Amino acid sequence: MSTSRYPVTLTSEQRDQLTHLIRTGTSPSYQQIVARVLLKLDRSQPEPPPTDQQIADALQISRRTVIRIKERFVAQGLEAVLRRNYPPTRPLQRHVHGQEEALLIALACGPAPDGQQRWTLRLLADRMVQLHYVDQISYETVRQVLKKMNSNPV
Repeated sequence: MSTSRYPVTLTSEQRDQLTHLIRTGTSPSYQQIVARVLLKLDRSQPEPPPTDQQIADALQISRRTVIRIKERFVAQGLEAVLRRNYPPTRPLQRHVHGQEEALLIALACGPAPDGQQRWTLRLLADRMVQLHYVDQISYETVRQVLKKMNSNPV
């Protein structure tokens, strides 16, 4: 028997909802997996629930996924675990915008620093920060901007 930090106990309405979700087969696969995991973990059934690893093996998912589903169900409820929400602290897609991009392109098209034959991505990123164009920027962001602009610093 699984001794769980996050015991899952479903009401009869929740069990019916999850069973219906699986039987109709029209919901997204993520919801289908969540429903199957929760039904297997339900402690309101007479037989003891299988272990997290047994559930993971049966559904061909990772054990960590089973644990995350349990945690989210206990902390936030059924509706939250069925929705696929991404964290609110997710980083923005774009790190630099128009003005910063223009400054980066101008810098890349200008002469290379003393002692260098050409600009490198790291040199460009460091110079953007030194000139206070941005607070921080990774060389990967520099690469993406230059690739987007089809620039080839020489």
